[in-house]
Amino acid sequence: MWPDRRLIDLFKTEFPIVLAPMAGVMDAELVIAAAQGGALGSLPCAMLSAEKAREQINIIRQRVSAPVNMNFFCHKAVAADPVREAAWKRRLASYYQEYGLDPAAPINAANRAPFDAVTCELVEELKPEIVSFHFGLPEAALLDRVRAARCKVMASATTVKEAIWLEEHGVDAIIAQGAEAGGHRGMFLTENITEQPGTFALVPQVVDAVRVPVVAAGGIADGRGIAAAFALGAAGVQIGTAYLRCPESKVIAPARTALAQASDESTVITNVMTGRPARGVANRVMREVGPVSPDAPAFPHAVTGLAPLRAAAEKVGKVDFTNLWAGQAVRLGREMPAAELTRALAGAALARLSQLAG
Repeated sequence: MWPDRRLIDLFKTEFPIVLAPMAGVMDAELVIAAAQGGALGSLPCAMLSAEKAREQINIIRQRVSAPVNMNFFCHKAVAADPVREAAWKRRLASYYQEYGLDPAAPINAANRAPFDAVTCELVEELKPEIVSFHFGLPEAALLDRVRAARCKVMASATTVKEAIWLEEHGVDAIIAQGAEAGGHRGMFLTENITEQPGTFALVPQVVDAVRVPVVAAGGIADGRGIAAAFALGAAGVQIGTAYLRCPESKVIAPARTALAQASDESTVITNVMTGRPARGVANRVMREVGPVSPDAPAFPHAVTGLAPLRAAAEKVGKVDFTNLWAGQAVRLGREMPAAELTRALAGAALARLSQLAG
């Protein structure tokens, strides 16, 4: 038995496992598979149009009757800075020359939009059981509308201060995201990545500071990690990296190879891929330009200059400019169907918890 059933009862899932929303490398297929295995499936919506998000949710609803989590970004939108973007292009000029690309050619703007009134209308229409937010919460009026649609609300905290703020603003559960986690830091009350605690330092302190269920995230990729999170007071875990090599993910072949070959030393925090700190397996541009560079335009505009390079490199089987978001437990990832992996993770965790209790 799980020592804390609050998350299971809140989300109505078989297991207290949340599939992390991983924009760009997953869609409805992975959500469905994880849900079939007993986890809460999360659909990353920050890069989806309303039409695409609606299509994806409809596919999920047709395949499973399980609850679904729609995830959105809540960053403060920053206008593109032509001067800074031009400087960024100059910083990347040697790569453009290497691939025979014209740096002056028009490029589509980055499509990572924060949660707004239009997105809120989509939530009201689709009524997902859970809505989760990264980089804080939307304005109060929008959050009230999400709640009026009878959605449970979950959001990420990278410090105890952020967790307390989230509880004060009415979330139903808090994701305690440690420094080990892959992808973007969910920080919103600070920009200092050097102060972010690790998962096993953060979780018990958040548990002590708030009353709502806490979901541990970062560096958790097997039953041992899940059991340890519960031992520290978590009511559930959010796992992303462990699912990246599942057949249902959309990770491209050369990226799968890079993930399979990664070790505990392979990931770094970088801002060069998007303009905001995120953890991923180091690639060529992260090593040569960063990993943290003052030249990178503000989020999400650093993506714009890298997009042509990413496309050109991927055509020849390279991921030199592809963001390989992954956590420090990347080596523990497995190549197995997501439903099977979910059940294996839960089974191993319950076995370990039983041993600890005995």
